[in-house]
Amino acid sequence: MPGIKVRENESFDEAYRRFKKQADRNLVVTESRARRFFESQTEKRKKQKINAKKKMLKRLYVLRRYESKL
Repeated sequence: MPGIKVRENESFDEAYRRFKKQADRNLVVTESRARRFFESQTEKRKKQKINAKKKMLKRLYVLRRYESKL
């Protein structure tokens, strides 16, 4: 779990910025969204787009490998 110690003469904004960076690095927000039961329609569409793009790139990679052997 991310946590920071506020340094001397450090403003709240700077400390908050450091905390947000640490939370992003530890994937706290993305993991909590993934564990959530309900997915909104926009999240489903985003995942479908990402999966479709991955599938297309994989097919393109396999096709190029096959053509290079010919």
